[in-house]
Amino acid sequence: MTQPLLASTAPPSTRASRLVSLDVTRGITIAFMIMVNNNGGDGSWGFMNHAEWNGLTATDLVFPTFVLVMGMSAVLAIEGRLARGATRGQIVRHTIRRAAILCVLGVIVNSFPFFELAHMRFYGVLQRIAVCYLAASLLYLWKPRARVLAVALLIALAGYWVLLRWIPVPGAGLPGRDVPFMDVRQNVVSWVDRQLFPHHLYRDAPDHNVRDPEGLLSDLPAIGTALIGVLAGMWLRSRRPVAAQMAGLAAAALASLALGYLWSIWFPLNKNLWTSSYVLVAGGYSVALLALVFWVVEVRGWRTGWTRVWLIFGSNAIAAYMFSELLPGVLYNIHFTSAGAQTDVISYVAERVFARIPGPGWAAFAYSVSFTAVCFLPVWLLYRRRIFLRV
Repeated sequence: MTQPLLASTAPPSTRASRLVSLDVTRGITIAFMIMVNNNGGDGSWGFMNHAEWNGLTATDLVFPTFVLVMGMSAVLAIEGRLARGATRGQIVRHTIRRAAILCVLGVIVNSFPFFELAHMRFYGVLQRIAVCYLAASLLYLWKPRARVLAVALLIALAGYWVLLRWIPVPGAGLPGRDVPFMDVRQNVVSWVDRQLFPHHLYRDAPDHNVRDPEGLLSDLPAIGTALIGVLAGMWLRSRRPVAAQMAGLAAAALASLALGYLWSIWFPLNKNLWTSSYVLVAGGYSVALLALVFWVVEVRGWRTGWTRVWLIFGSNAIAAYMFSELLPGVLYNIHFTSAGAQTDVISYVAERVFARIPGPGWAAFAYSVSFTAVCFLPVWLLYRRRIFLRV
């Protein structure tokens, strides 16, 4: 791995004062993210695909869970660095540097292997993680008080609703009156992205270069997702009894789900636009998952067996994601002749192995699991050598 990723031989949970349950939750999330990003194609089951527009599937919960866990990790990492004597100025510089490197890595992931500048996509998953990490960390460093951060969360969610609902779309009109509210093409979020980066938006959607699922304005509610993680991290750092911490997480999950589903009546759940109701619903499910893993790992002490796989994945999550995104670009471009026809590695394996599994859903799922297992191997080797790659 190149210079932006620095190797450390200290376990991440020790290095950044993180909870083991947080590493396990991150591992579960990154593994499922790799699976759904390589879901086996058209035959895959519905829950292994994103909702086309409004709505919610299990796949739509993966990205916000990772962002939320990142927010929690930021709190623990900042407090760990402060405890070791770092100044706030040093942490700010480190935070800005890390966010910049994540953005560069995101552009590499988007562009690999051909790097076509004319259509290079500048938005992306790692770029959104970078923006959320930067904003959440700086807000926490500025005012590490739950009340202040809760107000910032409220402003982000309410402000985004105002942007989408009450700001006219240039050339289309007011949403809900002149153009359908949250129309796929005619919404202010997509309009801004088209003005900033024409011909550089997400190209895999049927309406490519019309919108981007990680666009600029939708970073605002995504920062809200990270702030939920920051608040959860502050809660778990408190000196309350474990039973009280568990009860607090459960109550927060239920409240977030209830408010999110209620708001979705007027502001539909939508991962592409990262709507405020989606932030609350996804946040509720993410906190519920965290509470379950916290109970299993920290309370029950299950740190071997099945949790080991997720711990290994979570210890090098960015490395696992980078490998999973770059590997298909390599394999699809290794061409050879088989049975008189040109093919590539992935197509050959899909036809010779997975296409023979009865049922398209099972065949796609088997491919998805197998691909994730392949991505686990380098992460496992790094873990065995106690090497943890960090930005």
